[in-house]
Amino acid sequence: MQNYPIFMNLQDQDCLVVGAGPVALRKMRLMLSAGANITVIAPDMCDDMHAEFNGKVTYLARKFEDSDIDSYRLITAATNFPKVNERVSRLAQEKNIPVNVVDQPELCSFITPSIIDRSPVLVAISTGGGAPVLARNLRSKLEAFIPASYGKLASAMNSCRDKLKIAVPEERDRRIFWDKVVQGTIAENFFSGRETKGEILLHQAIEDAAKTGSAQNLVGEVWLIGAGPGDPDLLTFRALRLMQQADVVLYDRLVSDEILNLTRRDADRIYVGKKRADHAVPQGEINQLLVDLALEGKSVVRLKGGDPFIFGRGGEEIELLAESGVPFQIVPGITAASGCATYAGIPLTHRDHAQSCTLVTGHLKDGSVDLNWADLSMPNQTVVIYMGLVGLPTICQKLMEHGVSKDMPIALIQQGTTRNQKVYTGTLSTMVEKIKGQEVQAPTLIIVGSVVSLQDQLSWFDPTVE
Repeated sequence: MQNYPIFMNLQDQDCLVVGAGPVALRKMRLMLSAGANITVIAPDMCDDMHAEFNGKVTYLARKFEDSDIDSYRLITAATNFPKVNERVSRLAQEKNIPVNVVDQPELCSFITPSIIDRSPVLVAISTGGGAPVLARNLRSKLEAFIPASYGKLASAMNSCRDKLKIAVPEERDRRIFWDKVVQGTIAENFFSGRETKGEILLHQAIEDAAKTGSAQNLVGEVWLIGAGPGDPDLLTFRALRLMQQADVVLYDRLVSDEILNLTRRDADRIYVGKKRADHAVPQGEINQLLVDLALEGKSVVRLKGGDPFIFGRGGEEIELLAESGVPFQIVPGITAASGCATYAGIPLTHRDHAQSCTLVTGHLKDGSVDLNWADLSMPNQTVVIYMGLVGLPTICQKLMEHGVSKDMPIALIQQGTTRNQKVYTGTLSTMVEKIKGQEVQAPTLIIVGSVVSLQDQLSWFDPTVE
């Protein structure tokens, strides 16, 4: 380990900054946020620093002098003059005062890392001063996975430590309790902006633990997550975070291996997929399984292709959860209409082609394709049909019977947004014949409307188009 990581308390401590340019400004922001009392020495102060810190720091408008090295807690040199920076470093280290010289790690007794601030939680990332751009890049990646409410959760946990010690005397049991808190329902309430509810649940959990002296009585939670249309890069940050916390994952047929492999490695995986006339697990059993697993104290992810509330039966699955008092959270996903159309280069609306977009399912509960054809045949709209492959002949025929031109463009997208994406384009009168003999692989999406005519010029994903 090149450097020993340490966090320094600067609350009400006197600190010196030599230099008053943009670089010094960035350093001062961090120091002031940590509560430091700052003295700045420089002949001139940059406009941004003057506007931001005028009256908040002590400013000495002159050149640095050797006698300025006094009993400071910390010193930063950020001038454009190497000899000045070197002198500040030497004098500070002679007095054993921690000193940082910006962009000159060889002159530093400490370096400032890239910081993720979720106070009181702080994450510091360092490359030893040798590659700060790499540290910033890593910080930007971690920022996306550390919710802004981490600090509020940490504060709530800290305020309850003494209460939990009384309720659960054994240290091992307290560790189990906190593990369940940070990986379960309580933490997720904080992360999703429901801090008040999270605090109520935390105190209730401690009271319940006091009755048994155990940490095993926390109820789990179900997270209904939309996995998007197929491309793993289209997952939301929240979806990915929850997937990596779940004890159990129930997943559909439309969830790809690439997405499933992003779940926690030691999580139990249960396949509950469905395809036409073939349900691996009946819907009622899925609903009850979600309840049973949560009541065992497990965090359960129900992973569904697309968006759970758009032809995903998500509403049906949470009804029993709500009736049973099981906490749940719904994480929306990019629905197939948006994802597949975008990857195929077909805008769902366009000022010159369509002013509305209608989403329908081509496979009703009873297996029919009995839709409101009059509404779907209205002009200046785009019609997107989910699960319509088997009913394609009926769809094309009924639309033409209700006045839609036989030359209306139509697209059929196979396995959209994935490496197996294939786009078939034609018209209402030609599409059925066009895909005859083709081994079209589900899932598919059908788009009807003049916007399909833009596909040739707007396609960017380089799919197979026929």
